[in-house]
Amino acid sequence: MSIGTAFVFGDNIDTDVLAPGHLMKLSPELLASHCLESIDPSFASAVRPGDVLVAGANFGLGSSREQAAVSLKLLGVSAILANSFARIFYRNAMNLGLPCIFLAEAGQIRAGDRLRVLASEGLIENLATGTVFHAPPLPAHLMSMIEDGGLIPHLKRRLSVAGAPHVPVVT
Repeated sequence: MSIGTAFVFGDNIDTDVLAPGHLMKLSPELLASHCLESIDPSFASAVRPGDVLVAGANFGLGSSREQAAVSLKLLGVSAILANSFARIFYRNAMNLGLPCIFLAEAGQIRAGDRLRVLASEGLIENLATGTVFHAPPLPAHLMSMIEDGGLIPHLKRRLSVAGAPHVPVVT
């Protein structure tokens, strides 16, 4: 569960505005400080850990750059609610432990609303309006991966719990 302020964007937010291509040589932290600046110059300095990004259709379209999801994760975004996601962005975000939730009613959320998000149950409560939205809950295997901090930490935990022989994981 997370509680945070909603940052609302429209349709077709592409990876180049999340992680600008001309800045890809910067460190991940510096790159994150430019996240969404072409749409909202104050986003990276205003977003706080636990906040929620809300968008329309096709969030994360464009290149397959993992840095787009990394930037949001480094800025502390706790979840992304959108009408739909670009397939590769969705997978990159989930692999990094950043929940992406399909929410048909995302357009009913306003910038600045306080949201409570329970990804495992598919419940989103708008604390500003009292409205409760029902989204498809994230499956248990994905919630386990998210709770472990992403795919690599999840695999490391599963391999150590299973008593498997040491398998080096390249990060």
